[in-house]
Amino acid sequence: MNTTSNPSGRALDRVWLTRYPADVPAEIDPGFYETLPALFEHSAARFAHLPAYIHLGEQLTFSDLERQSRAFAAYLQQGLGLQPGDRVALMMPNLLQYPIALLGILRAGMVAVNVNPLYTPPELRHQLTDSGAVAIVILANFAHTFEQVLMDTPIRHVLLTRVGDLLPPLKGALVNIAVKHLKGGVPAYRLPNAIPLRRALRRGADMPFVPPAITGGDLAFLQYTGGTTGLSKGAMLTHRNILANLAQTQAAYGPILRAGSELMVTMLPLYHIFALMINCLLFMAVGGCNLLITNPRDLPAAIKQMRRYRFTAITGVNTLFNALLHNQDFRRLDFSALHLSVGGGMALQKTVAENWQALTGDAIIEGYGLTECSPLVAGNPYDLRQFSGSSGLPVPSTDIRLVDEAGNDVAAGQWGELLIKGPQVMAGYWRQPQATAEVLKDGWLSTGDIVTVDEQGFIRIVDRKKDMILVSGFNVFPNEIEDVVSRHPKVKEAAVIGVPNDDTGEAVKLYVVKKDPTLTGKDVLDHCRLFLTGYKVPKRVEFRTELPKSAVGKILRKQLRDEQHR
Repeated sequence: MNTTSNPSGRALDRVWLTRYPADVPAEIDPGFYETLPALFEHSAARFAHLPAYIHLGEQLTFSDLERQSRAFAAYLQQGLGLQPGDRVALMMPNLLQYPIALLGILRAGMVAVNVNPLYTPPELRHQLTDSGAVAIVILANFAHTFEQVLMDTPIRHVLLTRVGDLLPPLKGALVNIAVKHLKGGVPAYRLPNAIPLRRALRRGADMPFVPPAITGGDLAFLQYTGGTTGLSKGAMLTHRNILANLAQTQAAYGPILRAGSELMVTMLPLYHIFALMINCLLFMAVGGCNLLITNPRDLPAAIKQMRRYRFTAITGVNTLFNALLHNQDFRRLDFSALHLSVGGGMALQKTVAENWQALTGDAIIEGYGLTECSPLVAGNPYDLRQFSGSSGLPVPSTDIRLVDEAGNDVAAGQWGELLIKGPQVMAGYWRQPQATAEVLKDGWLSTGDIVTVDEQGFIRIVDRKKDMILVSGFNVFPNEIEDVVSRHPKVKEAAVIGVPNDDTGEAVKLYVVKKDPTLTGKDVLDHCRLFLTGYKVPKRVEFRTELPKSAVGKILRKQLRDEQHR
């Protein structure tokens, strides 16, 4: 990543404004709402009796969401004695519990820390410790992982829930029994002091909620993202950052959304920044409803849910769209109401885009973003009704620059590293001033992505961050995996690169130099699974007698990548 960019450089002329649809403005007002709770409370009043979320056939209206999130906020304040600014972790997939807990945290003036439920104990320990989270709301399915690290974290309060806990009593009980005993989804755990979330909501309903003093500059999220050191970093996203990006997203795509009439299929996890912005926050602002899919890998169950509704929108990554296209039951669904398909997280393949449009009649709108930008930076205009191969135009109130390796602005038509300035750019990395200084200079964020910009302003990605691997939309960094592999006593050296993969876009390939000749590929992979989330575990292992190195002994990943293309 470039760390020497010249902050006095000049932003590109906003040529893309002439390509905007006529009803998309050049600028947005990032201060229209001061805080996220203010936005939610306005939407809850406006759309009170409309469904906000549907899960397993049960609806949660905006009024229900207001009442229950208020109860949770009161419980955090009065029941647990937490203070504004305290960090509260959320570790669950798509359930009714997620938006209730999330909005309760924000309404209480606290900071939400989204946690990937698939984290291994070391990954979970790092994030909880680094964030300083004092409480966690966690699904019982993942409690066994959390139990292993509890004593090594600052967590003081554990709020526990099960999949069916917010469903009607009989239905919820049957769902919980099925998840635990029929599907084996709840490994044994022991958290004797955990507080059932249902009890917290009941008690909170009888407690006073005191709206705290929140400003737009206060933190709303610590959204963790990978880093070149291998350890994830918390991007500090303020209320103003998130609201600005929401306003940018609504300006770009709001014209095709019908207030109070949209139904979004939500297969992407809401804890991921992409779905958090589009599915959760944008649809909250327009009174849309989310059809929550808890386990997107179980396509038959997901499609069974989708069959019951005339959905109007769906978000996904390339691999998800591709998997749906290859499912015959999905192909038989009714797509007559679908008018918004949004792709992000990884590059959209042309064949997938074309096949999707041929089946559904709706073109996938591809965008570009990153956690540090809340996340949306650019997106294809809504009136571009066919695959463009680009990542779209910068959204309103966004400036960009392209620089060379020395940080100098490149000439028109040349490729360069993308720098971004706008109200959606993060405040910095949590408690990491040096890492912040490396990517933020005079308000410009260095993305590390190499791009070109054409005469209309369309951005095209030439190459991704130097060594990052993108697996199904998730960032994977080689240093983290190499560090884990190198801990194995029989490994001498290790190097990791990304290789093309039809299912996940890219896959992790691992090169190993043995210290002990008895080491096998299975040994290495078993070791990796102890420390790494599934998508980070290498798909291929190749043993070598030596690895290519520079004159100073640095392993040359680029040379390994080049070998893959010969």
